[in-house]
Amino acid sequence: MTDPPEPAPTFRLRRQPPAFLLARVQETARLSDRMVRIRVAGEALRGFGAAEPAASVRLLLPPAGHDDVVLPEWNGNEFLFADGSRPPLRTFTPLRIRREMGAMDLGVVLHDGGVASTWAASARVGDTLALSGPGRGYVVDPDARHYLLAGDETALPAITELIEVLPGAARVDVNVELADPRGRLALPEREGMEVHWHDLNAGARPGDALVAALSGLTFETGARIWAAGEAAAMQRIRRLLGDRGLARSQVVVRGYWKRGSAGDDDS
Repeated sequence: MTDPPEPAPTFRLRRQPPAFLLARVQETARLSDRMVRIRVAGEALRGFGAAEPAASVRLLLPPAGHDDVVLPEWNGNEFLFADGSRPPLRTFTPLRIRREMGAMDLGVVLHDGGVASTWAASARVGDTLALSGPGRGYVVDPDARHYLLAGDETALPAITELIEVLPGAARVDVNVELADPRGRLALPEREGMEVHWHDLNAGARPGDALVAALSGLTFETGARIWAAGEAAAMQRIRRLLGDRGLARSQVVVRGYWKRGSAGDDDS
């Protein structure tokens, strides 16, 4: 008697993400010594976008050794190429979505290593890629009178977009942690806003400067807080805000990247 065959591995089926839309690089420009703006465009992007600001998109880059993007297949749990390998996917929050033009601006932090950083540093007009989304955005409370926006360099595109859409009467405090002082970026101007840049000391963990800055702040009743950056740092900030008595409805904290993971800082 032969042994019965091993059961096939099972996994929990997930809802399939939106389809990938093909696009091309239309323009590149340096925003700072640490960030490049990549404008991507395509007919498929006309009308693309989300109702809320700070919504994410998933970026599919050409695999190593290819000039053109190769679309993967959804297997019920993840996207894979025909040979079973994982495609180079990275998630970004655009600096700006230009629906009527079928274009969007991506802000990519430049650093040593990282799939998206390497791609952005050498991107040329006409290069192909694909986008999927949009992901969840941030629901703005029009009645809130105090907003705190906090994050590291990878959060600057989302912070830029949020500054432009928050209620005009609200006071806005922005706190940004920089792994390198060259990462300072010109942010939109508005009345009632203060911007604080915090340099991360050599050898410190991502988030140390941001956690220290937020620890010394006071929050108005009903204040709204949005924060994004390295995952472990965001966990510390979530605990800090909870210890300060802020309700969950007041706080949105998102991990954009994970230290030590392949391709970290690519957000």
